[in-house]
Amino acid sequence: MSNPPVSNIASLSKSQLQHTIIKGLDFKVGRFNVRLVSPIVELVTHLHHLYGANELLVKEAFIDFHVQLSSPSTLRRYFRPQVNFFLDGYAPFKPLPYVQASALFEWGLNWCIASHANQYLIIHAAVVERNGQAFILPGKPGSGKSTLCAALVNQGWRLLSDEMTLLSTHDGQIYPVARPISLKNQSIDVIKKRSPQSVFGQIVNDTVKGTVGHLRPPELSVKLGECPAFAAKLIFPKYKQGAETELTTLSKSKALLRAAGDCFNYNLLGLQGFDSLSGLVEQCACYEFHYSNLDEALILFTELSN
Repeated sequence: MSNPPVSNIASLSKSQLQHTIIKGLDFKVGRFNVRLVSPIVELVTHLHHLYGANELLVKEAFIDFHVQLSSPSTLRRYFRPQVNFFLDGYAPFKPLPYVQASALFEWGLNWCIASHANQYLIIHAAVVERNGQAFILPGKPGSGKSTLCAALVNQGWRLLSDEMTLLSTHDGQIYPVARPISLKNQSIDVIKKRSPQSVFGQIVNDTVKGTVGHLRPPELSVKLGECPAFAAKLIFPKYKQGAETELTTLSKSKALLRAAGDCFNYNLLGLQGFDSLSGLVEQCACYEFHYSNLDEALILFTELSN
């Protein structure tokens, strides 16, 4: 009897993964198909550690993003080594230090989706789901959205994304792209202390965003990568040290203006973007949320989802 076909990255040994990725590793990320080519060992470790639940693709599968990470073919390979990110042979970023390869892969994949997936209105927002309700959490860096997202996911909420809410312009549903949750600076220790069972990849220091660590997404969230969710709450979080936990109703008009400012491709989509976003705001209860205490935040969000 022949062995069953390999189904996900976890079913490859680390050496098999390293051998495969040099030629091209084809795998699913939500509804996107990615081919990754790289000789970088640290990237193999990152994928093996954090992407185990992601499905491998058959050879004939259509590939959305052909991605390559490699070192420059110069003396910089040996002196202050660097790494480049390519999409279809194009390098959208300047090289970064070699030790930041895993972070560059995550940032680069964010860019691929945000720049090319215009079948969605893409909101810079975390999105989680419980009891059939998707909670969208837009926010600028420092707003606490990723920390709140990680804490909710560690309490059993389904992760759709910690970075981008993909709102379909065709059916108005939220489509998942569950990937490692990016945490920065103090947030890494906050989540590690709250949830010691959490699995992190390499902690990368001295990036443009400070210290960065990626938290492995729940296996079930990854496996539900084809299953959309119904948007129920649009909540603009803001972490402030010492702040009281406060949830305030936000008018639809203000929510629309603020959400539009958090979209990557709102202007590009034109009327279609406006119609999609206004439909989302209309169907959601909209709030501002200020907090400093994660325990109180989790209690409040659980009550909202019941």
